[in-house]
Parts: sequence; structure tokens; C-alpha cells
Amino acid sequence: METDAKVNQKTRILKFMEEKGSITQWQAIKEFGCTRLSARIADLKKDGYSIEADTVYSKNIYGEPVHYAKYRLGDVK
Repeated sequence: METDAKVNQKTRILKFMEEKGSITQWQAIKEFGCTRLSARIADLKKDGYSIEADTVYSKNIYGEPVHYAKYRLGDVK
């Protein structure tokens, strides 16, 4: 059984991706206080949404290489 908070996060994340095109973990934390973005993405996929992840390569504040996922809605089949 899904909690109200989980459902609200899914709804907000879906709307954010529809409006902005994609979402990252950092955006999910800042916008919605969601620290488990990958779990909400898995929930949305289970609900039938096509969501794809792109790997973004960047550097952290120390100049060290890092990578993270950027999720976006996939093509509807």
C-alpha cells in the first residue's frame, strides 16, 4: 500500500518531468524533499510510465569526476 507522501511525490515528480523535461536527484531533494528519487521512478515505471535515464558526467566542487542520473519521460509506444 502506498502512503500519501509517496503518491504526492510521484505526482509532483511526473509533473516536473512533463514541465521541465527531466529531473535529477538534486532537483528532487530541493523541490520536493525526495531523497529516494530512484524509488519513485521505479514506482512510476510500475504504473506504466516510460522513463529513461541518461548518465551525466560532471565534476564535484573539488574538481573530481562524478556521474549521476537524469531521468526523463520516454517515448510512448
